Amino acid sequence: MGSEMKRISRRQFISGLGGVIGALAVPTVVPAQVLGKRTGNVAPSDVSVRAVIGVGGMGTNHLRNLLKRKDVRVVAVCDVDRNHLERALKIAEEAGVKCDGYTDYRYILDRADVDVVYIATPPHWHALQCIHAAQAGKDIYCEKPMTRFIYEGRVVADTVKRHGVIFHIGTFGRYGARIWRKLIMSGLLGKPLVITMNHHKYNWKVRQWSGRVDLQPQPVPPHLDWNMWLGPAPYKPYHPHRCHGSFRGYWDYDGGGFTDMGSHYFDPILYMLGFDENCPGPVEVEAEAEFPAHPDAVRLWGKITYKFADGTIIRCVSGEWGTPDPPDVPWIEGPKGKVFNDGRTDPPDLLKQLDSYPDPEPLVDFETALKTRKQPGGNAEVSHRVSTILHIGNIAIRVGRKVVWDPVKEQFIGDDEANRFVNIPYRAPWHL
Repeated sequence: MGSEMKRISRRQFISGLGGVIGALAVPTVVPAQVLGKRTGNVAPSDVSVRAVIGVGGMGTNHLRNLLKRKDVRVVAVCDVDRNHLERALKIAEEAGVKCDGYTDYRYILDRADVDVVYIATPPHWHALQCIHAAQAGKDIYCEKPMTRFIYEGRVVADTVKRHGVIFHIGTFGRYGARIWRKLIMSGLLGKPLVITMNHHKYNWKVRQWSGRVDLQPQPVPPHLDWNMWLGPAPYKPYHPHRCHGSFRGYWDYDGGGFTDMGSHYFDPILYMLGFDENCPGPVEVEAEAEFPAHPDAVRLWGKITYKFADGTIIRCVSGEWGTPDPPDVPWIEGPKGKVFNDGRTDPPDLLKQLDSYPDPEPLVDFETALKTRKQPGGNAEVSHRVSTILHIGNIAIRVGRKVVWDPVKEQFIGDDEANRFVNIPYRAPWHL
């Protein structure tokens, strides 16, 4: 299944062997305090052994940050682009850390010494890698968006729960949103609420992460395993705009700026509303966008509006297509009060009135979750709810009309066209 598994040392890579030697080698599990030079005074039992899958931009950031920690030992990295892999191995070497390189993530999951994996591959790979990591008993830090389509998220959330591993999504907005959760939970704004996520506060990167419609096939670079990069996604001829960052502009791999930035933006919004595991909707979604939608490239949209079962409305306004919002539209508005994008409130003493109300429960961060085995704020179930909302918005764009969603069955009601995007077939031999 997929490309041949390969384990690559930096020395082998530089010598031009490309990891052929050692392809069948079984990694030797050596205690972290023996291999590492960065454990300092941390007890061996407190050192967490970690690996990074996908060492492009975000994966390299994770690697650099992990290498600075005395309580973490990085033992492996993986990437299907050998240039990325070579760079990561060099970064580890310069930090004084012996690190193994792989071109197939499954070898990392086979290692008994790895406790935690960071998944920083393109989103069309997230579901399979999270599922396989959970099945291997690894705790997971996954970059956003959680999945490429809705059904994948349900499988990931259920698998994480079944295997009892810790899962965290790479967003942090909810950790600074406790004051707004407190305000909404207090009832001082009243209900129903209208949340407006417009271009005066949010950058949706609509044009930045739009796909191109003029791609011509190009030769695959010798350092890239294009077949493995595609993985479960449909086969398309190679073009550099399809991968390495700009992949976000193609439906096969992501959902444009909406799923990229929306993962950061919707996570705290759902937390503020109390819509985490018990999300009551959305039940209806409409979008204003270019139509017909391009079948391959993500293109431009202006507004996406969600209606929830309790009457809550969430408006997303890009400001990059269609009619922009005027600057004075409230960020949060209820029948008894408003909050504006700059933090002003109406009435002006709204936040002071909160003094007599209880604070929300503290959120568990990823590192605390690893130690306490309590799921963190951005856990798998919550992350599935967030990505589902984003995917529904993109589906409304693709079908060009209002869609009606059943949040319990996780299906569109009486809409075969929209439901085709809920569970998209994988390219053989990959499967959920």
